[in-house]
Amino acid sequence: MIDLNHRSITGKINALVDQALEMKRAEQPERNYLGGSMLGRECERALQFAYFHTPKDAGKDFKGRILRIFDIGHALEEKAIAWIRGAGFDLRTEKRDGGQFGFSQASGRIKGHIDGVIVGGSDLLSYPALWENKTMNAKEWKKTVAEGVAKAHPEYAAQIAIYQAYMDLTDAPALFTSINKDTAELFFELVPFNRELAQKISDKAVRILLACDAGELLPRLAQKEDFYLCKWCEWSDRCWQL
Repeated sequence: MIDLNHRSITGKINALVDQALEMKRAEQPERNYLGGSMLGRECERALQFAYFHTPKDAGKDFKGRILRIFDIGHALEEKAIAWIRGAGFDLRTEKRDGGQFGFSQASGRIKGHIDGVIVGGSDLLSYPALWENKTMNAKEWKKTVAEGVAKAHPEYAAQIAIYQAYMDLTDAPALFTSINKDTAELFFELVPFNRELAQKISDKAVRILLACDAGELLPRLAQKEDFYLCKWCEWSDRCWQL
């Protein structure tokens, strides 16, 4: 007979793990601001939905497996911090009180927290330099290596630019770090401050807030519901029914 016990116990414990993660996620307070990490998202209407805590479409809340992926990303970021410090860089990730470095604009309605700032070390960098870290699967990592972060992931480039601007870290290029989750390969890229992009993203944030205050729903990103970004959007059904 085939022993199915291993499958049974896997499913049962997975369910318990996912339940605990989802409960922990539900206990976290909602953000009452536009987050800097989201402002690179193309669709301004989606950012309005996020700002208003609009319920997501059925089945599109973050479930246990996705939350585990997030947790793995956080764990790998801690390893990256240790690796970079071990290589001789003075990487700061917390203030003296233990809090994250971050910024607050527009009376607290635009906020962001950075992964860190490198203030000294090898002459390969200029200082102080923003440090931004991402983890990726092998396919996305290879794309980033081949094309660079600005082309491969414009949303990350926007995040870097706005963080450099609001944290006054514009003189030195940021150090973008990407970890290949499948192979543990590392990719490093120096990203000079893009003033035009930072202004564009800042203007976008203000435009979204003004529209929210006026009760105005901004235009959809696409003309058709089957646009690839719409397919992945957490509010696609709601958006196209309006």
